[in-house]
Amino acid sequence: MKILLADSGSTKTEWCMIEQDCEGRVAKRVTVHTQGINPVHQDERQVAEIIEQELLPSLGRDAECPTDVFFYGAGCGEMGGELMTAVLRQCLPGAKGRVEVASDLLAAARALCGRHEGVAAILGTGANSCYYDGCDIAMNVPPLGYILGDEGSGAVLGKLLVNALLKGDLPQEMLKEFYEETKTDYLYIINKVYRQPLANRFLASLAPFVAAHRHVDAVRKLVVDNFTDFIRKNVAKYDRPDLPVNAVGSIAYYFSDELAEALENEGLSIGTVVRAPMDGLVEYHAGKP
Repeated sequence: MKILLADSGSTKTEWCMIEQDCEGRVAKRVTVHTQGINPVHQDERQVAEIIEQELLPSLGRDAECPTDVFFYGAGCGEMGGELMTAVLRQCLPGAKGRVEVASDLLAAARALCGRHEGVAAILGTGANSCYYDGCDIAMNVPPLGYILGDEGSGAVLGKLLVNALLKGDLPQEMLKEFYEETKTDYLYIINKVYRQPLANRFLASLAPFVAAHRHVDAVRKLVVDNFTDFIRKNVAKYDRPDLPVNAVGSIAYYFSDELAEALENEGLSIGTVVRAPMDGLVEYHAGKP
């Protein structure tokens, strides 16, 4: 039995073909990376070209006849899901079993919680969360994006950093260091945020500077406060203090100590934290139903 899994963002997609032996164990695993797929921003032809030109040649003979296909990604709501399902069936005609398309949030929940109920979060460039009942997403507080929400995300962390630096809430020498290390200045930042596309990615790209300076109390406080805001405005709404909070994403992974501190301050506990969901998805889909 062969299962093709995909975890897709706007910039890259990780594909994993797993082959199970007669006892259900993973006997072979092949991983391929292609450019990102988001059916909200790409049409059927563009998505099909990525699969046909980047995925299938890289898989080679391993692309033959996956039994089931599970594609998780941003933009895979009702309309995006229909487009992705159609393209996957077109490009993988040998897939005679299930072809399932679902959100990146469900991928996070399945990877982190398996078939058990839990609270799952995505903390990367953006942020999202849910209460997962062990099968489906039972409750989701809308993240609203980095302008209206996305508390806990890398984009908001970058925004908080720039605000603190430019308004003098951090040491002046740190601002000079920031300009030198990031090769930016005041006008560059204003241009990137207000006049260029993908300001959220630019702001999130400043997270490594935060990580390198979290020994400074005021910088560490920025990180903890960002997570605290995320917890109070999102996680607390699920009203399940008995459940640990699990998270996936680079911000959760590299700032796990600060996340644990913020959760403890709010009377909650931290659960599983991973940088990416694929290992958990392999375990979920290769396991027994």
